[in-house]
Amino acid sequence: MCTMLNYQITSVVGKHKVRRRVGRGSGSGHGKTSTRGHKGSLSRAGAGTRLTYEGGSMPLFRRIPKRGFNNFNFAARYAIINVWQLDVFDDGTVVNTKQLAEAGLLSNPKSKVKILGDGELSKKLEVVAHKFSRSAQEKIASCGGSVKVIV
Repeated sequence: MCTMLNYQITSVVGKHKVRRRVGRGSGSGHGKTSTRGHKGSLSRAGAGTRLTYEGGSMPLFRRIPKRGFNNFNFAARYAIINVWQLDVFDDGTVVNTKQLAEAGLLSNPKSKVKILGDGELSKKLEVVAHKFSRSAQEKIASCGGSVKVIV
């Protein structure tokens, strides 16, 4: 007669897999070559191939014909700044791309900026940027600040 044991399988089981510790001696089962085998390129440190490598054959992205228009080179890309990030500035400050870059919110002062309305703003600021979301405009105006769009 077979008895059923009461095991409960939940979403937690198997969630955290124990990391394989290699190179800790032959008793561990993962010593000496540390599961890499003997010699060969994949046994060396830093070995591996790029994701698109196909063993020397002509890669798929080069085999497929390129046709039509691609907007990648011409698309306008904006750096995103949220309203809550503007709280680092003092009351009454004029915030433009130069000030954003100095505060560390923008990597390049020449990049285009779009202000989004995520978070809250507690200071009166005059914000100068290329684009604003409607909610960002409302939050800046509700604090007594103003919005100026760079053309």
